[in-house]
Amino acid sequence: MKSLLTHLECSKTGEHYDADVPQNLSRVGAPLLARYDLSRGPRTPRELAHKSGLWRYASLLPVRSPAFVCDLGEGGTPLFPADRLGRELGMPNLLIKEESVNPTGSFKARGMAVAVARAAELGIKSLAVGSAGNAGSALGAYAAAMGLEAHIAMPKDTPASIVAECRSFGVDLALIDGLITDANAHVQRGIKELGWFDMATLREPYRLEGKKTMGYELFEQLDGQLPDVIIYPTGGGTGLIGMWKAFDEMEQLGWISSVRPRMISVQTAGCAPIVRAFEEGTEHATPWENATTSASGLRVPRAIGDFLILEAVRKSGGCALAVTEDEMFAAWRQFCALTGLFCAPEGAATLAALQKLLEKNLVQKDERVVLFNTGSGLKYLEAWALATA
Repeated sequence: MKSLLTHLECSKTGEHYDADVPQNLSRVGAPLLARYDLSRGPRTPRELAHKSGLWRYASLLPVRSPAFVCDLGEGGTPLFPADRLGRELGMPNLLIKEESVNPTGSFKARGMAVAVARAAELGIKSLAVGSAGNAGSALGAYAAAMGLEAHIAMPKDTPASIVAECRSFGVDLALIDGLITDANAHVQRGIKELGWFDMATLREPYRLEGKKTMGYELFEQLDGQLPDVIIYPTGGGTGLIGMWKAFDEMEQLGWISSVRPRMISVQTAGCAPIVRAFEEGTEHATPWENATTSASGLRVPRAIGDFLILEAVRKSGGCALAVTEDEMFAAWRQFCALTGLFCAPEGAATLAALQKLLEKNLVQKDERVVLFNTGSGLKYLEAWALATA
């Protein structure tokens, strides 16, 4: 089935924008959301494309022509029962969504697969992103596969394996003193002066669409049900926002009721703007000063979609909480030893968060809980050395 994309919508004002010309933020500086004619959508998953992986949901994605799809094997990631870890915690229904098997070793491949394909379809040739690491390597991979230019900026202390991966794709790579915000500032100069197209988190509409497929996959992998709780490591927040969007679409399609999983946003104590905003009851998160954490994907001082993250967390009855570096490191060792999965530190942070949620009686041991491991520990060997020192 062809894409049912109809238009883009401002996430703040509801204004409509043309989906068939390149777009970044809305008139008021808010993310644009892709909208579809769901009245013509698949009434059951049996009507989806007969294939596995992300492009199974092609009718609910924005790429109109399959000629622009470059499938490197993204999506369709396993949902594992965490048997030994579950027994240790007394949780018989604990599950892990294992995103490290995506191309470039992280969930960022989902978003870039769709965003780069749509950019190519719209005639964009020169793509750019400021990244904490994995988004940069994912952009580099898909740009290389499709013959597009990629300009990437990331902090100088980004894990060496990710820097090497980016360079392998032949991208224009700048290593910047500072954080992802400083990398974004470098990219903005190239956008203004050289005409690069901004592919940063939620600054274009289509990375979110790739990420939302995680929500559709959970529904199918759980035989037409959703979990009780989703625990998600949150930097820019596209995965959490994307799944929340998927659940809304699934309800409109008639697949599910209005019942939603409780969405838990996890950050680290050294960079927790969403947690602070949640606790203060504000709609937006003020930028975090002097952000620091070994989980580079969580070192995001400001998220442009902060209000969308907070809305999903609050409407779902979930919460946002932070874990310390020591808590994350201890959970990292436990996660690996009891699952056989060498997770990223961001994935370990979800386990540390779960342990706190159990202590606070915010999660019950018999509930079906999904931890998201967003990447491979092989990309964070420097951090692993700290965790095992």
